[in-house]
Amino acid sequence: MKVVIAIDSFKGSLSTFASAEAVKEGIHAVDASAEVEICPLADGGEGTVAAVVGATGGTLSTVTVTGPLGEKVSAEYGVIPASKTAVIEMAAAAGITLVPAHLRDPLLTTTYGVGELILHAIRENGCRNFLIGIGGSATNDGGVGMLRALGFRFLDAEGKDIPHGACGLDLLKKIDIKGVLPELKDCKFEIACDVKNPLCGKNGCSAVYGPQKGATPETVKSMDAALSAYADLTAQTLGRADAEYPGAGAAGGMGFAFLSYLNADLVSGIELVMRVTHLEEKLKDADLVVTGEGRLDAQSCMGKAPVGVARAAKKYGKPVIAFCGCASEDASLCNQNGIDAFFPILQTPCTVAAAMDLPTAHFNLKTTAEQVFRLITSMRR
Repeated sequence: MKVVIAIDSFKGSLSTFASAEAVKEGIHAVDASAEVEICPLADGGEGTVAAVVGATGGTLSTVTVTGPLGEKVSAEYGVIPASKTAVIEMAAAAGITLVPAHLRDPLLTTTYGVGELILHAIRENGCRNFLIGIGGSATNDGGVGMLRALGFRFLDAEGKDIPHGACGLDLLKKIDIKGVLPELKDCKFEIACDVKNPLCGKNGCSAVYGPQKGATPETVKSMDAALSAYADLTAQTLGRADAEYPGAGAAGGMGFAFLSYLNADLVSGIELVMRVTHLEEKLKDADLVVTGEGRLDAQSCMGKAPVGVARAAKKYGKPVIAFCGCASEDASLCNQNGIDAFFPILQTPCTVAAAMDLPTAHFNLKTTAEQVFRLITSMRR
């Protein structure tokens, strides 16, 4: 029996690798001869660098960059030398988890460090291909911070560089592209983005995501107006810009910056990761596919990793089971999207903190996998 395990992380607890190992232990407790192949998984968000580097034999590079509040932070990204590809998580340099709750303010937070990661990958590792996940941002600066690190200049009425953060966009009057990093013309950017929001308006990044980053109702209005003016000025400067493009509003306008200034492609996060890790090839001769994540619900059907795996597996008629930390009442929608059965792993009532404790989570996942595979094995006799 061959089992392919492509399971996402249980956020805040087990990594994709730790989750897969726990399931593998459960399988081998029942059938030591079972062939188990692990394919690290992510959906373009947290864990993408680790998953892609682990699956491709890449390396990790660590660099000190500018954090979201202008402080110095240590950020890690992946490098796949054979294809000169850099794998970057925006959150490593501009993530909301880097900002204490009481300091969250999108008027001040910047994406400058993301540009520094790109710059380092180009100059120090010779990368020309980029896979970038833009989830979990603390910013709403339209990607201007990132672009400044790459040589674009955003100037006020006096010809001075505008301040970092969304507050600077209020002062923006001119965009200067003369000093742009020349290597960018040879670079290809693929952006893992499952958000479909436009840049501005009631469904734009300021209105939808600004409040969770610390924006007040007044701040939301001012940021939205500033982003609209920024989009117009971008179109005048570059001759192209589509603020309505699905995903332009991702990560506080980072999607718009990548589309307009770096000619990037916005792609499904899970599809990007599956392609890079060659997951579909591994599914073809599997007898069973195992996937999962920390929580399964209706949103899991909207571009999340487990359903992405399940849909790929169904192309080849493979049965799919999923494990999760918990499942909502509407998680049954996953059964309509390729997951044949799912199993929450909690063994006894406990607090969320206790359930996420690493040894406890490992035990629960291993034990649940073991019991499920006892049933599967008995049915195959």
